[in-house]
Amino acid sequence: MSVTPATARPNPDDLLVLLAVGRTGRYVSAADELGLNHTTISRRIAALEHALGGRVLMRGASGWELTELGREALAAAETVEAAVRSLASGAGGARVLEGVVRMSATDGFSAYLAAPAIARVQRDHPKVTVEIITATRRASLQRSSLDIEVVVGKPQVRRAEAIPLGDYTLALYASESYLATHDSPASVADLSRHPLVYFIDSMLQVDDLDLAPMLFAPTMRESISSTNVFVHVEATRAAAGIGLLPCFMADRHPDLVRVLPDEVAVRLTYWLVTRAETLRRPEVAAIVRALRTQVLADREALLGGHPDLREGNGSARFAWRAEGG
Repeated sequence: MSVTPATARPNPDDLLVLLAVGRTGRYVSAADELGLNHTTISRRIAALEHALGGRVLMRGASGWELTELGREALAAAETVEAAVRSLASGAGGARVLEGVVRMSATDGFSAYLAAPAIARVQRDHPKVTVEIITATRRASLQRSSLDIEVVVGKPQVRRAEAIPLGDYTLALYASESYLATHDSPASVADLSRHPLVYFIDSMLQVDDLDLAPMLFAPTMRESISSTNVFVHVEATRAAAGIGLLPCFMADRHPDLVRVLPDEVAVRLTYWLVTRAETLRRPEVAAIVRALRTQVLADREALLGGHPDLREGNGSARFAWRAEGG
């Protein structure tokens, strides 16, 4: 498409509409964020393109993507946004953050890492609202209305930033009551005599989590399986079998005993996915910084206290680190 000469000075409101679309890749999400309808978003983008004399967005495989002209306009839009935000500075000129940040993460990460990290941000910036969707899945190939995704295993994404947050360990646990009525496995071979509490195999989308039990216990029969890791923990505590659980969740319960600690430890990695444009939003950047700080602070608990995994040498018999982790 040929670029025609600009016919008017761009409207700052239209630039802010482009900013919302550029961050989410979707008109509908931008409309929700700005309190406008889809038709208005489309009309504002058309007006901006007319003023600038060229296309600012193009349809891509993962939604609307910025053209070169669109990236230039986005930089101007961020300047407009920063100027507007500066009017809301707090006492002493301190910047007050506000807005809605939407994220998805696994159940355990959301409860024990995201929640306290976000709470600290909100103490300083009470106008920041965070919506958390809990899910154990791959990173979305279609950039959705989510600002942040936390997934297990290195994601394959386009036009998005993939940031490693930190590692955690899965290990085998059984309740004291279960071990009181069943012989504790003395070796990996003994695991075949015990039921496994874990994810529903047919519904598990994450390759690293799917591979984990196959490394050491392919013959274990299923006991209670669920898409929710909190169910795994409680079913294991209820003596339903031996659970393959995140150490940072299981170690909170004194009635759970780690089984074969020197033989079985699976090391996985949490990754954070976000658009570069979204990461430039101050409230999103603040949440990302808080998440990284929380993961670092909880590193020992996440790794489950296993010396081989803390050092990363993987010398335990079935210690395994996911590819790319």
